Amino acid sequence: MRLYKNQFILLLSTLLLSGCLGSKYLKEDEKLLYSQNVKVSKNIDKDELNQLYAQEPNRQILFLPFAPYVWLYYWGQKSYDIEKYEQKKVEVTNKFDQKITETDKTKKENRLQRRKKKKLDKINKTITEGNWRMRIGEPLAIYDSSLTENTKDRFDLYLDSKGYFNSSVDYKTKIRANRVKTIFEIDPGPAFKIDTLFLQTADTAITKLIRKYSDESFLEVGKNYEQANLTRERERLDLLMKDNGYFDFSRQYIQFEVDTSYLEAQKVAVLTRVNKPAKRDFHKVFHVDSVIFTTNANASTLPDSIRQSNEYKGINFRYFEKEYSQKVLSRRIFIKKDSLYSKSKSYSTQRQLANLDHFRFININYDSTGGQLIANIFTSPLNRYQWTNEVGVNVTQGYPGPFYNISFKKRNIFRGLEIFEMNGRIGVEGVTSISGTQSVYRSIEAGVNASLTFPQFILPISNDLKSRLGQVNPKTRLLAGYTYTDRPEYNRENYNFSNTYSWQNERNTFYQVTITDVSLIESKINQQSFQDRLDELERLGNRLINSFRPSLVTNMSASATWNFNSYGLNFSNSSFFRVFLESGGTSLNFINTEFLENEALEFYKYYKFNFDYRKIHPVNKNTTVAYRFNVGYAKPYSDNGVLPYEKYFFAGGSNGIRAWRPRRLGPGSFYEVDTETGLVSYNFERPGEILLEGSFELRKNLVGFVDYAFFVDYGNIWTVEEDESRPGAQFQTDNFFREIAVGTGLGLRFDFSFLVLRLDAGLKVYDPARPEKSRFILSDGFYDAPFTREATEPVVFNIGIGYPF
Repeated sequence: MRLYKNQFILLLSTLLLSGCLGSKYLKEDEKLLYSQNVKVSKNIDKDELNQLYAQEPNRQILFLPFAPYVWLYYWGQKSYDIEKYEQKKVEVTNKFDQKITETDKTKKENRLQRRKKKKLDKINKTITEGNWRMRIGEPLAIYDSSLTENTKDRFDLYLDSKGYFNSSVDYKTKIRANRVKTIFEIDPGPAFKIDTLFLQTADTAITKLIRKYSDESFLEVGKNYEQANLTRERERLDLLMKDNGYFDFSRQYIQFEVDTSYLEAQKVAVLTRVNKPAKRDFHKVFHVDSVIFTTNANASTLPDSIRQSNEYKGINFRYFEKEYSQKVLSRRIFIKKDSLYSKSKSYSTQRQLANLDHFRFININYDSTGGQLIANIFTSPLNRYQWTNEVGVNVTQGYPGPFYNISFKKRNIFRGLEIFEMNGRIGVEGVTSISGTQSVYRSIEAGVNASLTFPQFILPISNDLKSRLGQVNPKTRLLAGYTYTDRPEYNRENYNFSNTYSWQNERNTFYQVTITDVSLIESKINQQSFQDRLDELERLGNRLINSFRPSLVTNMSASATWNFNSYGLNFSNSSFFRVFLESGGTSLNFINTEFLENEALEFYKYYKFNFDYRKIHPVNKNTTVAYRFNVGYAKPYSDNGVLPYEKYFFAGGSNGIRAWRPRRLGPGSFYEVDTETGLVSYNFERPGEILLEGSFELRKNLVGFVDYAFFVDYGNIWTVEEDESRPGAQFQTDNFFREIAVGTGLGLRFDFSFLVLRLDAGLKVYDPARPEKSRFILSDGFYDAPFTREATEPVVFNIGIGYPF
């Protein structure tokens, strides 16, 4: 067995190192650009320099010397005959022209014209871009010295833009056989710093305004000169002017002059000049003379003359029928009569009106004819009644299952821009049993809930405060629901009521506070093995069984989410950070709980918090690095000493540490031995009260819409207190780092634009459940589990919808 493995590894190494870079397609005197890199000081961002290459080497799989895209391109080129496609183009044209001539029906003719265009577009694309294999692949990166010079020029321009005017860029090439490696050596020299700032305007009011906000300037004395900061400063000044009444101001009026000659070495003087408009000697300040809000601008079937008009708080509302509360709408309108024109307030008004989810579009324009500035707000209502049906596949524990959602929405139910919703859901999933891993069981979850959302805080606060709060999209949501879960081990019914306040301070910051969340839970255990497990744990002092008794769960919670640069939607440099705090049973500390005991209801007192940080960093157009860190803590303090089962932390699974089955990792170094195999058993779910996990993922494009990823996951869960039923489960500050599990693996992502299907294969690297001296899986090379036949879980496969984080 050992001999065969060595031979396999040797064969694989030979294949990878035998020139699988497409060099066989080189012609005489041609050389392959194999790699290029930059040597530069730490002051310069190498990632930005790497985006400036005029020529790129061919893409490879991870760091292996294998270029599949080159092979794919030349495979397609073998069957690419441009004359054949030109002939096919003529044949398709003649075929459809004949059919179009023979028909006398307009609809059929239009249909034939569309089919003709579609087929010809496809052929033209093949003629200009190659067949599908050529489009997915890429031609050989043949070294071109002129493109290397072009890259050198780009580096020079980049360094100048960063204030390194005395920099030098050189390069050298290393040729080995038919491969070229280019190394750019950059000496940036000293950075030029801003020494003096001048401001020149012909208007003292403008000068005073700019001076007032000078501390927000992107140009600072003593800072390195950067050309990009001039662009940022122009945009800042343009917005500053337009937020202070200068309606017809334009950024073209702002100019910069940069002088490096008359000061001492490496010093820069920057003059900011605001020019006068062409037709007059000054920039005019505009005040809003009136605000007109048309609530149903798209109602074109009715004459505009029969619209009614009503003024409320300086806003002239125009409508055919008074449908909306003018008091509530006015709180989302920040353009005030007789106030200075403000571009930011216009954007805020548009954004907050859109957040109401009552209008199809919101258009704000200003009319300055006649010497007045009139703000016109036009909206088109969404349908008052809305039905939505959704069928799909859900994956929560690694096994997909179908689901069906139906929802009903009624807008403006009390004419105060409220939204009433009813939602129903039923889903079937494949899950591993709590008490087993070898089989997949059907799990059914069904639920229905009703919610009522108000576009304001339902609190005893003043109308003036409610008006000011309109800028943060305040909402109050009342929800009542019922959920039924049918798992192999138990049935669970949950009746829930909650009252939640939410607001959004900035575009990237979201807050949510749940004042009241009450659940009445009824459980029924179906599987005797699971009941035996709970009974056994109870005999050993673990009272997890209490989580499956009739229960009343009450809690209050608060969360804050910071989403920078649209994380999850924007794959540029973006990040996500969420803080969640929860206190369970707090109100029970101040009342007599005897009535709950009389009803044989378990109740819980606990506190819990969770921090989740995620980051996406693009390396280049084909490579992205993503990482996540997630930590949580939950502490029960009620007499039963347990949490509601849903409030525990679990580790493992397709969105966690992927080398372990869902909910099967931990806690700590605790393990159970399978009496039949003598190996570590993963037969039961492992709840814990402390969570620490993280992930690193390198994502690269493989071909077309298919990406692949290399990932490393780490973490574990622990208990707060010592658990005699699970030795090694308790978190200890001097030992926890030895109990952090590590898994790695490879994955594929199929990006269909409307969803991302993910397949991951996870492999354990460090398993804290094994004996301490053999926790590192590769300690004996490839002759230790999970590479041996005796291994219980050599590779764990995960299926997921969307990215893991």
